[in-house]
Amino acid sequence: MNRAIIKKLIFEGEGVSLDFKKTITRYEKIAKTMVSFANNKGGMLLVGVADNGTILGVKSEEEEKFMLTKAAHFYCRPALDPVFEEVYIDDKVVLVAEIPPSNDKPHYALAEDGKWWVYIRVKDKSVLASKIVVDVLKRSADDTGVLIEYSSKEKALLEYLEKMQRITVKQLCDLLNIGRRRAQRILVDLVLSGVILVHTTEKEEFYTAC
Repeated sequence: MNRAIIKKLIFEGEGVSLDFKKTITRYEKIAKTMVSFANNKGGMLLVGVADNGTILGVKSEEEEKFMLTKAAHFYCRPALDPVFEEVYIDDKVVLVAEIPPSNDKPHYALAEDGKWWVYIRVKDKSVLASKIVVDVLKRSADDTGVLIEYSSKEKALLEYLEKMQRITVKQLCDLLNIGRRRAQRILVDLVLSGVILVHTTEKEEFYTAC
């Protein structure tokens, strides 16, 4: 990858598939970012770049690679294999670590509480995935496909979306007078079948018709 491409990416700023790190300091934190990329469409870490896009360079490429590789192998489950590249910009070394999109979703990251959690990428943040998103990731890797029979409940949901544009899990429970687990199953099936979309933000999760 040449300097011009990296400079363009830095100018555009962090996003769904791009994250800047001055240096790698904590395995748990970087594992969370790598997992969020793998659970999405892949992404790149630019090490030696500040959050504001200032190119600082790395002191030791080998140390940074060691930290990233250890995080990818021991703090991500299933393990990840970053692809490294060193790019020289203004006499400074930027370490590029590319995380390809995974076929083994969902990937979990080991957190500081000792538990394994699934993360997804939302804009420029790595956000904890909801149970519904985790189920969608699990079943999207299954080649058996999804067979949907539209009952009165699915029809009522789609009619609601046609009028109100969006719905949350709680609103669906109230609309159909069903429990949260049943509502989650309906939403997972409809997301996987391409009928509705899930929207995750840092504050809420909601669903819209495709």
